[in-house]
Amino acid sequence: MKIYWYDGNKNIVGLRVKQARLSHNPPLTQDNLSAKLELMNIKLDRISISRIESGNRFVADYEIVGISRALNISLNWLLLGEN
Repeated sequence: MKIYWYDGNKNIVGLRVKQARLSHNPPLTQDNLSAKLELMNIKLDRISISRIESGNRFVADYEIVGISRALNISLNWLLLGEN
């Protein structure tokens, strides 16, 4: 399997995941987000979320959809930064 990097990161959503998590009302911890994802049967622990946010982990398509739903943000914003 070939590993692809984009601008030094393994994903393009990490910074927006962190921004959305912290701007949630009330702000969510990585553990809170992990628990919300677990209710959707998506297994991402706090360390995995931290690695996503720092750009050090690839993100599967189903994980992106789950994160979008858990944080109540659009896929367009999460992937492209657009409303």
